[in-house]
Amino acid sequence: MEKDQLKDKLIQFLYLNRKKIFGTLLGLFVGILILLIGFFKTLLLVITTVIGYYCGLRWNLEEDLKNLIFKVIPEKFK
Repeated sequence: MEKDQLKDKLIQFLYLNRKKIFGTLLGLFVGILILLIGFFKTLLLVITTVIGYYCGLRWNLEEDLKNLIFKVIPEKFK
């Protein structure tokens, strides 16, 4: 098999299995984080990442950031 054919087959394999590969790498990354910094610190990191992603997603959808913050903050702190 030539080098170009092997490269094309590898790219095709990676494309067809991208979700499995992503899930595997994500699981490996979370496992390493748990071993290095502990479960609760890893959990806090995941929670803050998800919150950051959500805020970025809402901001990306052209929603005013000020309105988003006021939706998240409870009434007693406004």
